[in-house]
Amino acid sequence: MIATGLLASAVRSGPPAWLRRSFGRAALAIVLPLAVLLVWTASARWGWLPQQILPSPIEVWQSFVDLAGSGELLHHTDVSLLRVVYGFAAGAGAGLLLGTAMGLSPTVEDYVKPLFTALAQVPTLGWIPLLMLLVGIDETLKIVIIAKAAFVPITINTAAGMRAVPRGLVEVAESFRFSRFQLLRKVAFPAAVPQIFTGIRYGLTHAWMALVGVELLASSEGLGYLLVWSRQMFWLDQMIVGMLVIGLVGLLMDAILGLVEARLQRWRVAGL
Repeated sequence: MIATGLLASAVRSGPPAWLRRSFGRAALAIVLPLAVLLVWTASARWGWLPQQILPSPIEVWQSFVDLAGSGELLHHTDVSLLRVVYGFAAGAGAGLLLGTAMGLSPTVEDYVKPLFTALAQVPTLGWIPLLMLLVGIDETLKIVIIAKAAFVPITINTAAGMRAVPRGLVEVAESFRFSRFQLLRKVAFPAAVPQIFTGIRYGLTHAWMALVGVELLASSEGLGYLLVWSRQMFWLDQMIVGMLVIGLVGLLMDAILGLVEARLQRWRVAGL
């Protein structure tokens, strides 16, 4: 009887509030893509733009199926992801180290910040001509450009996060005679997690955009190369497939980082 009563109460009250909120947010997230798809379909159906300029969604889907079936799309995606992994790891590691040093030591910041700020003002793709002369146009160029793109936002946000660590937490750690490593691991990094991850997410976004840019200019494989080759051959349906894959992969990587950040936030709360 008790179980029946609880079931009847749940049915009358409807789904829980968190489930309704999640469903509502998911529904809102697909409204704009669906609207774009409808306008795109209408344009192809009624000829608002020539098919040579804007292929129909059906043609783009067929091109996706062909590229995926041949393995070409997977190959280009794998190449681009591998470059991002190497470049982002290098840029993130250097950014975390320099940002931590700048955030914790005013002396280091005084020495480093003017030069860092000046170099950071040069757009990532603006380094390509010089780096082509220094390292050539092979994989090293792509990895260095990706690393630079990730390095700047991660350094800035890590330094800001370290400077924002409450002084009271540091004093408590000092009263317990924490070593410098313990202070970083148990106090500074947990307190700075939100800003550090903001920098990491920005850094990954910038790294992904820089990768596509450098592949457009100096590559014979990768998603950026797929775009430029498709444009040169006027295969616009294939070019749109590349654009959609680039956007979806970037969205997926950001979502994964968001989940990791949420887990670290729970660890941070537990640690503090």
